Formats: sequence, C-alpha cells, structure tokens
Amino acid sequence: MEKILNLAASLLAMGVAAFPAEANEMVEKGAYLTAAAGCQACHTDPKEKQAFAGGRPLKTPFGIFYSPNITPDSKSGIGNWTEEEFIKAVKQGISPEGSHYFPAFPYTSYAKMTDQDAKAIFAYLRSLSPIERENRDHEIVAPFSWRWLQTGWKLLFFDDKTPAPLADKKLDRGRYLVDALGHCGECHTPRNSLGGLDQSRYLAGMAGGGEGELVSNITPDPKTGIGDWSTGDMVSFLETGMKPDFDDVQGSMEEVISHGTSKLTKEDREAMAEYLRSITPIENKISR
Repeated sequence: MEKILNLAASLLAMGVAAFPAEANEMVEKGAYLTAAAGCQACHTDPKEKQAFAGGRPLKTPFGIFYSPNITPDSKSGIGNWTEEEFIKAVKQGISPEGSHYFPAFPYTSYAKMTDQDAKAIFAYLRSLSPIERENRDHEIVAPFSWRWLQTGWKLLFFDDKTPAPLADKKLDRGRYLVDALGHCGECHTPRNSLGGLDQSRYLAGMAGGGEGELVSNITPDPKTGIGDWSTGDMVSFLETGMKPDFDDVQGSMEEVISHGTSKLTKEDREAMAEYLRSITPIENKISR
C-alpha cells in the first residue's frame, strides 16, 4: 500500500511539474508566431512605443483606423477574453460582443491560421504585462463606419476555407507563412473600390497602399517584381531589410522585418522565399 501511495505521489508531482513546462512551451511558440504574424508593428503606436497597447493609425481611402490594445489589461485590452473569443476574433473577425471587425484587421488572412497557432499566440499575449490604454475610435464616415454592413462585405470577399495542402512541404510552409500568418497579401495585393482583395493581381503591389505608401510587386516578374532576386537575396532581405542593390527598406516594411521576419528561422525565411518564387509572375509597373 505504501509503495502504491508513493508511486501515486510521484506521478502527481510529475504531472504538476509538467504543466508549467507545457505552458512555457506554448508561450514560446506563441512569441514566435506573434512575430510571424506581425502583431507588434500593427498594435504599437510608434509615438508612444508601448508594445501591443494599440493606437497605431492606418490611413486608408475609407478613413483612419486605429489598432486596439491587445495586452492582457482587463479594462482596455484582452484580459477578460476567453481562448474561444480570441480565435473567433482573429479568424472570423467577430468581437466578443458579437460585432464585426473592419477588414483593416487582417482576419481575412488569419482565417487560414490553424486553431493551435491562434491558441499559442493568445497564450503569449496573455503572458505580457498589462497596459491600460483606452482604444481610440476609428475616424471613418458613414456608410463605411456602419459595422452591420460588414455582413454583406464578408459574403462578397471573405473566404475562410483552408486551402488544400501543396505537395511540396516547404512550399506549403512558405504559403502558410506568406498568406496566413504574414498576411502579405493584405498590403501587397491591390484592392477594389469596396476594399476587397483583387486576387487576379495577387501580390502585384500598388501605389497608395497601407499608410499611403507605395507597396512593391513581390511576384517573380523580372521587370517589375522580384524575378531577378535569388532565394538567398530574399532570405537576406527578410532578415536584414537590405535589398540586392544594397538599398535598405524603409517605412512600415522596415517594422515588419525588424519585429517580424528577422525573428524567424532561416528555414522559415527560405520557405517564404521559395514560395514567392513559385507564384505566377505579374507585370505591374507601379507609379504614384
């Protein structure tokens, strides 16, 4: 009997010890995925520099959107959110209160994220120090400010179907990082007059993109895109921000690299590069 009790005590102790380890692994995985998803750059006001506390303005043809506080503050952040509410917000664009988020929040790309990865990101965000910073109202006018219209917008432009896996595992990983986590198409794919992505010009770039910047063509077109970049050029660019011509990137892409792609493993950057080299080249000379 004593041996049985001792064994039970040992197993219980092992179980208790395992939970913190598993939680730490989830948080570490979430930190990596949060970098891949570019959350810090979008959810940090560059003036106040309070990471993840929101307030960053995004200028669009429809008005100015301000990112929300995603620290675990219970008043102004996501401190009271459940895991299920977070997944629904990230992958369906629906708030815990049931209202629709505007597609300035890239849930249209995050919809292709796995639930497990979303859970890991949530675990990481919940591990951060809470920052009380009230969310700022968007500066958009009617009818674009009417959230109920997002129901119709989603019917037209929101596709939450998970794409069939590619036969090449590395290309499949690259597509996942580019399309789902990295949501590159949200900036690099032109939009129509209603703000929907024009998939016929996938990643072909545009003038006056997010924050009014010129957004590069990142298809492998040799004239107007990155067709003359090698895989090594792309891997290096995603790590350092240095282009093959030794010019360094500026603006919001610099933040994407410094807070995001530079934190990824070389293998993941290679997967992104090889996927971008595999897509259909589109000639799109961009000028203001």
